[in-house]
Amino acid sequence: MAQIVELLASPVHRFEGRPADGPAPAPDGELVSAVRVRAGLGVVGDRFFGQEAHRDASVTLIAREWLPAGAGLAQVRRNVLVAGIPVDDLVGQVLTLDSGDGPVRLRVRRPANPCAWMDVSIAPGAWRELRGHGGVRCVPLDDGVLRVGPVTFSVSADD
Repeated sequence: MAQIVELLASPVHRFEGRPADGPAPAPDGELVSAVRVRAGLGVVGDRFFGQEAHRDASVTLIAREWLPAGAGLAQVRRNVLVAGIPVDDLVGQVLTLDSGDGPVRLRVRRPANPCAWMDVSIAPGAWRELRGHGGVRCVPLDDGVLRVGPVTFSVSADD
């Protein structure tokens, strides 16, 4: 059964500068039980919401199956952690998620490639292990709400 495991809406960048310096502290409340998504803009309250440079990649997803035990969104800085959905295989398609408040369509634009920060935030070697499985960057096509818990999903061709 597919599920949304975690959701993150962080107003701040934590991975700036050199990885050796370590990430900035996490703000209170960045891991949430629900997020509001706005078409073309992203996750309300997130650091990339409405930013022109991120309009084609404002919502990020990653599959729990590829993360080491104990790692989550606070370490990888994606918005949505899912289980049971092969997100890395969906580039060029539209993923529809419905966690109970109606469908939210996401156009999967490109991979969210891992970076050297993964070796600091997760564990040494994580950067290499996550190559090809760092998640995806999407454009939201609908306004809606995503919640932690069971989720139905479908995949269709990008229009």
